[in-house]
Amino acid sequence: MKKVSKDRLRAVEPEAFELPPQLRLPTEGIAAAIREGLLAMSTAAGLAVLSELLEEEVAALCGPRGRHDRERAAYRHGAEASSLPLGGRRVKVTKPRVRSVEGAEVGLESWQTLSATDMLGELALSRMLAGVSTRRYARDGLEPVGTAAEAISTGTSKSAVSRRFVALTRARLGEMMARPVPKGICVVFIDAIHIKGCSIVGALGVDEGGQKHLLGMAEGATENATLVTDLIEDLVERGLSAEHGLLFVIDGAKALRAAITRCFGARAAVQRCQVHKARNIAEHLPRDQHAFIARKLVAAWRDPDPEAAERSLTALARSLEKAHPGAAKSLREGLAETLTITRLGLAGHDALWRTLRSTNPVEQSFGVCRREARNVKRWQSGEQALRWTAAGLEQAAKGWRRLRGHRSMPLLLAGLKRHIDAIDQEVNAHRVAA
Repeated sequence: MKKVSKDRLRAVEPEAFELPPQLRLPTEGIAAAIREGLLAMSTAAGLAVLSELLEEEVAALCGPRGRHDRERAAYRHGAEASSLPLGGRRVKVTKPRVRSVEGAEVGLESWQTLSATDMLGELALSRMLAGVSTRRYARDGLEPVGTAAEAISTGTSKSAVSRRFVALTRARLGEMMARPVPKGICVVFIDAIHIKGCSIVGALGVDEGGQKHLLGMAEGATENATLVTDLIEDLVERGLSAEHGLLFVIDGAKALRAAITRCFGARAAVQRCQVHKARNIAEHLPRDQHAFIARKLVAAWRDPDPEAAERSLTALARSLEKAHPGAAKSLREGLAETLTITRLGLAGHDALWRTLRSTNPVEQSFGVCRREARNVKRWQSGEQALRWTAAGLEQAAKGWRRLRGHRSMPLLLAGLKRHIDAIDQEVNAHRVAA
């Protein structure tokens, strides 16, 4: 590789650098900022261009400075100190003022466009979810824009950043709780996350094409029947329907099961999480039997014949009855509902079966919530927990893909249709008998 002489290197040192003629505005500040990097130079140039842009708009409204015009519709009215958003901060600038001949304030279109503060909240939200605290926001969360701009910047105090974050997450929470449930939802995963004394129940929906949707949340002191009923009733009001079949995948919470029955009756199929069930059974067994019983459970659940699988699980419960009655009782509780997806036509080797056998899809999203909120040290209210959970779930949703095994969704839809047809036939039979 050809070597470059030291003399040539000295020739391009910052002290010897000059701006090209096309960049020479009133650019003493720009020439100084170039030594701090390209972003600092661009910021200084942008502020200089902003002054020229505002002056041009004022001249278009009021006419050239120093020339009296009897036909003018507005006149200059001095200037005022103001600020504009820049890279997650606000930078102090001087704003010219214009008034109409009737004395009313005239807004400058360029100023109104540039002063939109939406991006400030978005930047604060993304930085805080990335782990930057409000105290370190100005130091670690913002790119340098040059000492000149930073010296006149505001809005980076911990209280200002916190206010933006609270306002934006509150607005996002309100939007999420008000938007209609998408059409074609056929699977709903429901689980809870516990945050400093608050239980937040979240619902994740899957449509007929396998796309995931965040449906809603509810907050309470415990995961009780009132809390989950409020959530499901809210989803129903926003458009969730079991008319064409609906599968709920839940853990073993009795309150949640009762709420589903209260809102949908027998039309909703319920799949109990097999992972939770295996974990609950293992808590009643000595450690040396965990692996053996787990293999027995998985072998039964993978059986494509639901009746044979239920017989295997019942036989396993009988074998545990004498030595470990607690494990046998746990296995019998909700046993039939651990086989719902098998009855709907999904075989144990199918990718969609592996996905629907547990509440892992929603639990993984809650894991993102825990990671995003790891810097929160003082939880002050349930509303704060809801806001952070909603922000974390929206962050998780950015990485969502179609449900694993989505190509088998037609099998699931056919199974749900059979389930609904059987319910309708039973209802009609009762009507005829009555």
